Amino acid sequence: MAERTEMDKRNGGGPGTSGRGRDRAAAARRDLARELTAAVRGEVSAAAADRALMTMDASNYRRVPDAVVAPRDAEDVAAALRVCRERGVPVVPRGGGTSIAGQATGTGVVLDFTRHLRRIVALDPAARTAVVQPGVILDDLRAAAAPHGLAFGPDPSTHSRCTLGGMIGNNSCGSHSVAWGTTADNVHTLDLLTYGGEPVRAGRGTDPEGRPTGLPPRLRDGVKALVDRELALLRTGYPTGLPRRISGYALDALLPEAGTDLARALTGSEGTLGVVTEATVRLVEAPAARALAILAYPDESAAAEAAHTLLPHHPLTVEGMAADLVGKRAAGLPDGGAWLFVETGGASRAEAAARAEALCRAARADGATGHTLVTDPAGQRALWRIREDASGAASRLPDDGGTARASGAERGGEAWPGWEDCAVPPAQLGPYLRDFRALLTQHGLRGTPYGHFGDGCIHVRIDFDLLTPPGIRRFREFSTDLAALVVAHGGSLSGEHGDGQARAELLPAMYGEELVGLFGRFKDLWDPAAGLNPGMLVRPARLDDNLRFALLPKGPVPVEFGYPHDGGDFSAAVRRCVGVAKCRTEQLGSGSTDVMCPSYRATGEEQHSTRGRARLLHEMLAGEVVTDGWRSPEVRDALDLCLSCKGCRSDCPVGVDMATYKAEFLHHHYAGRLRPAAHYAMGRLPQWLRAAAPAAPVLNALARTPLAAVAKRLGGIAPEREIPELAGETFRRWWWRRHTTTGAPAGGRTVVLWPDTFTNFLSPEVGRAAVRVLEAAGLRPLLPPTAPLAAHPVLPLPRLPRSGLCCGLTYVSTGQLTQARAVMRRTVDVLSPLVRPGRPLVVLEPSCAAALRTDLPELLADDPRAARLAAAVRTFAEVLEELAPDWAPPRLDRPIAGQTHCHQHAVLGDAADRRLRERAGLDGTLSGGCCGLAGNFGFERGHYDVSVACAEDQLLPAVREAGPDTEILADGFSCRTQLAQLGARRGRHLAEVLAEALEAGEPREGS
Repeated sequence: MAERTEMDKRNGGGPGTSGRGRDRAAAARRDLARELTAAVRGEVSAAAADRALMTMDASNYRRVPDAVVAPRDAEDVAAALRVCRERGVPVVPRGGGTSIAGQATGTGVVLDFTRHLRRIVALDPAARTAVVQPGVILDDLRAAAAPHGLAFGPDPSTHSRCTLGGMIGNNSCGSHSVAWGTTADNVHTLDLLTYGGEPVRAGRGTDPEGRPTGLPPRLRDGVKALVDRELALLRTGYPTGLPRRISGYALDALLPEAGTDLARALTGSEGTLGVVTEATVRLVEAPAARALAILAYPDESAAAEAAHTLLPHHPLTVEGMAADLVGKRAAGLPDGGAWLFVETGGASRAEAAARAEALCRAARADGATGHTLVTDPAGQRALWRIREDASGAASRLPDDGGTARASGAERGGEAWPGWEDCAVPPAQLGPYLRDFRALLTQHGLRGTPYGHFGDGCIHVRIDFDLLTPPGIRRFREFSTDLAALVVAHGGSLSGEHGDGQARAELLPAMYGEELVGLFGRFKDLWDPAAGLNPGMLVRPARLDDNLRFALLPKGPVPVEFGYPHDGGDFSAAVRRCVGVAKCRTEQLGSGSTDVMCPSYRATGEEQHSTRGRARLLHEMLAGEVVTDGWRSPEVRDALDLCLSCKGCRSDCPVGVDMATYKAEFLHHHYAGRLRPAAHYAMGRLPQWLRAAAPAAPVLNALARTPLAAVAKRLGGIAPEREIPELAGETFRRWWWRRHTTTGAPAGGRTVVLWPDTFTNFLSPEVGRAAVRVLEAAGLRPLLPPTAPLAAHPVLPLPRLPRSGLCCGLTYVSTGQLTQARAVMRRTVDVLSPLVRPGRPLVVLEPSCAAALRTDLPELLADDPRAARLAAAVRTFAEVLEELAPDWAPPRLDRPIAGQTHCHQHAVLGDAADRRLRERAGLDGTLSGGCCGLAGNFGFERGHYDVSVACAEDQLLPAVREAGPDTEILADGFSCRTQLAQLGARRGRHLAEVLAEALEAGEPREGS
């Protein structure tokens, strides 16, 4: 048995670490869970994994719940509240968990509305209303309203995963609030339950005695008495001219002149007054067409000064960001130092464009230095993605990628929320931003502001050091100073996301002690037992308590990968997840090429999202809830359905790389222990295939007999899977035979062609096709030898392998990192003398190319040759574009369908492939997502159903809808195998398609 690490010991992995207090708490949790299970029909759990998944939202805060309940209906909510009330246990309602002020975290019981209470009860197009349950995803409501030409106006950037209940709790806004207002502006009535179990129907208006309607007598009389006593304070205590005043309770909505709008007053109360069980919301008429104008300005101040001047043109959005946020994502933007994204609508594309053009003319006359006008919906989506990903992108500042700063503790690349959404009157935005930047400099901090310039609301993530006491003190001092600055400009501490724990402590600076005291009295009226979301908004915890980093290791954890973007620190890598939950998007939009997160879309379970897995890894490092360190079964089970597709590496706004984290975890988890059978069967596939190749005909025959079932059972392979057929002649053997017969081709630029395991042993036809195309393009593809050689000006002919080269992919994906490092080092030894500038390494299998490009240099971080080899890796299309730019591919002029390989999407990119397909007349777009086979994943026992569900997400529907003349492209062996085994049409590598056309003498491009 391998020696346990210090982290294992600290995290409770050793004997005798459970104290008496911990045992009592665990017993109390079990009793609570049993009572809740008896009371509700929904799921109840006090298991460590489920509790760990709910410790954090998208904020800096962490609180550990005792149990999680997924109620099925309002009766379940009432039953759960009764149990908690009787036991004195607090309750926190939770939606998508994307809140950034801490209000979706809590002790006691978390009510998770995302599992069951997510029905659109009714939609009335004539009345323009919808009745929704609190777990309804915003995009689902928008999709239901769209056929009627309607939409729900507020649209935060998390629209694909945030819930209506969460939006009501926070009074969310979004980029279209200049046109359609906040959630409070779009709520008609709310059905709630108080902590005391009282039902409430909150709307607008009063009874004949001037009391709010829809309330039980206690609340009806109490609310009226409170308002009547404090009319002067309610009329004078709130700032004016603020379209984004979200902080505090909106008690001024209860004034008679405001219509006594109780629904509006409760919207934004952050689950501290009642639990929403149903809501009637207003819908707005969505324009039939939209145009997007991107206005360029010399700098952020100029853009901020100009934003409010565009409001008379009635735009739908006025969003701003500066060059320090956009960085390399600036493709498609006009030249400038800052930009305003301004959207206009109309009954037709021409009308929307005309309005945008008029707005652009006015903007140019008022200081804009350039503009781009986009009317194409696909082009607009691409540009809006820059804005929507900003909340994650701003979490990693363009700096040193996470290396230590001068203090020795701060991380220069990391930035955090906390002051994410202050708002000032729009006309004050320019001066406020200048003062804000100066305050950052004064405190030695950095941040990249962006956001809703038209509403005066700014988002920013700041590089606080939240790991050390001095850094936390500075966080507190800056927060106090910034609150004063916001108030000096007539602003609101929160302009979109609520106060939670992040800002509630500072509300007296904005409202004064008297009005904040009134907030407390209003809370006591509704929740005298203080059972709903305690510590939030009223009598809050300090803004520097409950920080989620407090329990993380104080130094680097010993790991295998280099984590170059996180300073070699695994804890910093895990901290990348800030909880924006883009991985929880349930459906990829039309035309999307994204991949992340296929297992979440297949299961709908938080633990199978990238965020859920990152949360469990965080808790593993913290050691309070997940107590077994690297041996944790909770983390192992969550990672079991991770396909290692690497989609999160590119699609996650902060670049969480769960495939690497999974490999790291599996390495430590199974150190010194017996592994699952599939790790030996599939993880060491290159060894088995080399041994099996000489007996391929016999083994292929046996694979069609009952013995195959025995082999699959022994190898941990899913019984539903067919064993792929071995090639009768490997690619290397074909290469040897061809060259000994005909000799190597003369002339042409030499490229090294990588004989990956899949091409060599399972699909040599791809290698043969690639050789045909590369030679037709005037290149000289040669295979590397199988043992280290001295550098040669010309590569020697290869010899038959006794022990082949390998990229290490299958070892990495199963966490066998010691073996992976050994085979990679041997590969570096062989290839280093051969690849050089101008002589690339061409890799046909995308997953192997990705392994050589990323996994190899990150596992061999101590070997500079590894980075040079990784830089030499090229895909098939890339090498043709770089070294044979004048070659004309054959014209095929046919449509395509299929899927871009997930590793290619995430690591390599497919721009060269798209250009090559276009030149060859292969028209269409390949779908996103993952095929679901994902190397060893889909072959492993227990993964078949999820594997098929992933294929049904994007790939199989696209192929079924393809016409008979459509070319099905699938460059990855896994993708082709999945198509073949699930009864779809045969897919082919692009090299095969081009080679076939060359053999058939198809005309060339331009001929």
